[in-house]
Amino acid sequence: MVVPPPTPCQKLAAAAELPVIDLSRSDKSKVSEEIVRACEECGFFKVINHGVPRDVIAKMEEQSLGFFGKPVDEKNQAGPANPFGYGCKNIGFNGDMGEVEYLLFNTHPLSIANTSKSISNDPFQFSSAVSGYIEAVRGVACEILDRMAEGLGVPHTSVFSQLIRDVDSDSILRLNHYPTLLSSNHNDTSPSCNANRVGFGEHSDPQILTLLTSNDVGGLQISLNDGVWVPVSPDPTAFCVNVGDVLQAMTNGRFVSVRHRAVTNAYKSRMSMAYFAAPPLDATIAVLPEMVTPVKPSLYRPFTWADYKKAAYSLRLGDSRLQLFSRNGEERRS
Repeated sequence: MVVPPPTPCQKLAAAAELPVIDLSRSDKSKVSEEIVRACEECGFFKVINHGVPRDVIAKMEEQSLGFFGKPVDEKNQAGPANPFGYGCKNIGFNGDMGEVEYLLFNTHPLSIANTSKSISNDPFQFSSAVSGYIEAVRGVACEILDRMAEGLGVPHTSVFSQLIRDVDSDSILRLNHYPTLLSSNHNDTSPSCNANRVGFGEHSDPQILTLLTSNDVGGLQISLNDGVWVPVSPDPTAFCVNVGDVLQAMTNGRFVSVRHRAVTNAYKSRMSMAYFAAPPLDATIAVLPEMVTPVKPSLYRPFTWADYKKAAYSLRLGDSRLQLFSRNGEERRS
């Protein structure tokens, strides 16, 4: 009997490694094919040789760690994150908690400048680091989205990227800091203190696409079809990319928005920087005509990003959202 080769997700279960895609390859059609395959089978992949200068990432890391290293009272002056600024442990508005502190930014320059005033003694330097990072990462996101559209055979290859290039894009940047358990539980001497705890609970990302980079400390885990949590090895030189709910809807379920979470480390703090690419609030999200066939009719009804965002904020972190906008009350679960 001929045994078929393992899929990327089967390899992932065994090796805890995501598909790795080199964006610098000259054969762009091959890059497009690899991205589409990863989005279909895993919903997650890593990109290397992405073109974001190391100093742009380093400046953002330096500014972020400088803030998170401040005394708690000083950090609290930059919050609460409602919706932008500093937050600690509270995730969202419905009681979700995690061992995490974070900074949240809208990607508009004026909003970045205003938020930075309460974060840094040198708000210009901080906002400059944030703006430079967002500009660079948005460029990578647009390239990936254009490669996706090409790989799917969509005539207008900017159909996805134009949504985040729009001046009114609702994209956000989230800087997450997961302190060591020993520092956050200094009064806890029980053996469980050394065990990993959930820093950011199980969820899927509601936006189009997420690009994340982190320091060399593990913590990201994704959920496979059998419910097993698989750790993703950290790589500070790569971006971890994952499909969001909006992209799953636009591709009629062909791409999968996979559930994931972050756990803390007992001895090393972890910091991640996540760019969530989102459309404008009034943008209508609909299944692309090219994704509909006689054997696979449209799974989702059209909705605006504002409608979806409202639904996301009204639910708990781990609740399913896409089913609210499906045509038959069900969705493809991953």
